[in-house]
Amino acid sequence: MRLKMPFIIVFGFILFLASGCTLFKNTPKISKPEMIKVNGGAFFMGDIIDSVNTDALPIHEVKIDDYYIGKYEVTFAEYDAFAKATGRELPEDDNYGRGDRAVVRVDWYDADAYCNYFGWRLPTENEWEYAARSGGKEFLYSGTNNPDSLQNYAITSESNVSFSFKVGTKKPNELGIYDMSGNVQEWIGQYYQFYEKPKELHDLEGNMIRILRGGSFNSWVTTSKVYWRVGVLSDAKFYEVGFRCAVSQEELNKQRFLNGLFHFKPAEP
Repeated sequence: MRLKMPFIIVFGFILFLASGCTLFKNTPKISKPEMIKVNGGAFFMGDIIDSVNTDALPIHEVKIDDYYIGKYEVTFAEYDAFAKATGRELPEDDNYGRGDRAVVRVDWYDADAYCNYFGWRLPTENEWEYAARSGGKEFLYSGTNNPDSLQNYAITSESNVSFSFKVGTKKPNELGIYDMSGNVQEWIGQYYQFYEKPKELHDLEGNMIRILRGGSFNSWVTTSKVYWRVGVLSDAKFYEVGFRCAVSQEELNKQRFLNGLFHFKPAEP
């Protein structure tokens, strides 16, 4: 029996939509991170102020659509609830406590799985820097251009601590987002590569190097700048590395459509 053309078209359309996003799941209820909506736009990405960090050069223009990003870094309490609900191993806290501290000792796969649990993902590098710059503005740090006032916005090595702090302890940037220049460094969804000679995605398959962004309690003023980037092994677990989640407006729209078709339970930002 031949399938009717309208059915084939509709079925193919559904597969097309599904291929671009993670489906919402009926999963155990756990507290989800608070998200901030970021209106899209265009900005110049990279070392736009100092022009000395070759890893953040050349400066290039990037256009971004509307998206959501975590208001705070994911906490131990939030990650612990996810780990218990899914049977994952709890990360080490180095005897500094858990609760509302930014979670650390999670690798890229742990962070990615947490965000996927809600139908979200890790931020792209473009999204992260755009948010850290308060919507693409010419900020050197997230919230300020003045190194002397950085301690108002970030926990860095000058804070003289050796562990992650409670998220939101310092002031937010202009978008209301906290800790992007200090507390913990953050996993990015993409593979690490140079700006000057980016590779096609299929050429990066099998690459174990992912991107870290942002400063941490162990970072100097230099490495807390919004353009600072570094590549590390995706299965590494560091005492100063955590993450936050993101999702684009387009991805949410697709998920809402599929939710109506298949009755998945959404996790709205």
